[in-house]
Amino acid sequence: MPRYKIIVEYDGGPFVGWQRQDSGPSIQAALEDAVFALCGERVTVHGAGRTDAGVHALGQVAHFDILAEKRLEEIRGALTFHLKPHPIVVVSAEIAPEGFHARFSATWRRYRYRILNRRTPAALERGHVWHVPVPLDTAAMQAAASVLIGKHDFNSFRSINCQARSSIKTLDVLAVSRNGEEIAIEVGARSFLHNQVRILVGTLQLVGRGQWRKSDVEAALAARDRTRAGPTAPPHGLCLMEVRYDGSDRREADAEEAVDDQ
Repeated sequence: MPRYKIIVEYDGGPFVGWQRQDSGPSIQAALEDAVFALCGERVTVHGAGRTDAGVHALGQVAHFDILAEKRLEEIRGALTFHLKPHPIVVVSAEIAPEGFHARFSATWRRYRYRILNRRTPAALERGHVWHVPVPLDTAAMQAAASVLIGKHDFNSFRSINCQARSSIKTLDVLAVSRNGEEIAIEVGARSFLHNQVRILVGTLQLVGRGQWRKSDVEAALAARDRTRAGPTAPPHGLCLMEVRYDGSDRREADAEEAVDDQ
């Protein structure tokens, strides 16, 4: 039975998130319906990142198994066709390597959070940026971000609903940059805790506003207490940009859990 690996792009606005739920439409369910329309088989589509309601993706990776052998271009084109009118497209399809799992084989994930930093709200980018109308000091935000890079106990920076057994994670990238009125925060790691990226962003914007200093971020990290970190930034500014694999399967992965609910 072939396993197909696909890269998926979507606008998370209309969905309750990646994961199938009874409370509303999900990206996972839409993809599973599209696979059924393609070949008549009911399958589970596994994603690399279980994005929350309103979170977008340009580089989500997923896989599914079907009995029917299909041309890769047919997989890509037919799934995208059957996904209409949902704002979801399948960018590419390939046969997955032996032992591949979209979530558990992933060795690195990169997210981007976008902030529109001007007085007037967005028109064309509404639903894709967080509008912060007060000026933000990006240099101060980057200085504070440096405290969070590396291996730490991020208990202060995860949702109280996070189900991970350990709150220890290794943050490889946390970079703040400005291009005119837009601030981009790039975050990269093997995996993340539930809402970790959004809490990091919510905390850094307090520094940008001048309400917090670098030392406050250090104190929040050391406290290992969710109440000591900043707010959870809204989901619509967040986008899953890419997922990387090095060919290892889950058995060869390190001890960090692949929670990655953002």
